[in-house]
Amino acid sequence: MRHSLPLTPQFYVTAPQACPYLDGRRERKLFTALQGSGASDLNDKLSKQGFRRSQNVLYRPSCADCTACLSARIRIADFACNRSQRKVLKRNAHLRREITSPWATEAQYALFRHYLEARHADGGMADMDIFEFAAMIEETPIRTRVIEYWDDRPVATGGESKLRAVCLTDVLDDGLSMVYSFYDPDVPQDSLGTHIILDHIDISREAELPYVYLGYWVPGSPKMGYKAHFKALEIYKNRSWQPIGDPKDHAEETHPLSVEPISEQVARIDLPDAAT
Repeated sequence: MRHSLPLTPQFYVTAPQACPYLDGRRERKLFTALQGSGASDLNDKLSKQGFRRSQNVLYRPSCADCTACLSARIRIADFACNRSQRKVLKRNAHLRREITSPWATEAQYALFRHYLEARHADGGMADMDIFEFAAMIEETPIRTRVIEYWDDRPVATGGESKLRAVCLTDVLDDGLSMVYSFYDPDVPQDSLGTHIILDHIDISREAELPYVYLGYWVPGSPKMGYKAHFKALEIYKNRSWQPIGDPKDHAEETHPLSVEPISEQVARIDLPDAAT
């Protein structure tokens, strides 16, 4: 089904399918193509309204009976590590960061497969082959980087550098958007997922960008609970960014009466001037 504004681009809605975050619920997405000379402006504008990028598509959850998926970002100016996060940084101080263009490698894919088999063997990406992986990394119409984390310690790696973590990251006009990350599941004590986020905060500070976009936080989902542990976390709710406060205060977002009709959701999307 297609819904369109009197402006380009056009918006579409996916068919419902099983929700990956909350048992017994159905997921539906509102999406539009990301292409052409205005792709960067559109990505910047819609990212501020809770949209996320996947290859050349921008999407936002638009479920029929739930609004639990809330876009989350960290406000860099007010962020400070807690004690546990400082330990994570110290534990991973040996890692070497490499920022590259969006180009898929065999080392990335090997780590990706190992990560999925250990952490998400029954997930939607479980059957992704190397060509689909390359498309995920390389098909981007905007400014995107691959940020790799290498372990060069001879004792830990058998004399060769080992790729420990990777993040596909978009550069927005107001921050870094962590599109997808994966890491070595064999060293859970290193908390590599947390380290990637903390390092993106450092990169944003260095680049004088005010936010790091983390994707969706879902109240009631154990998979997404870790995001609430970061100070200065904001969520996009009721068409505005606001401090998360007490995570328990957002439990009502799973109620079906919280959902607006698709036509109203589309009509309230703010498009960049170039799209007029």
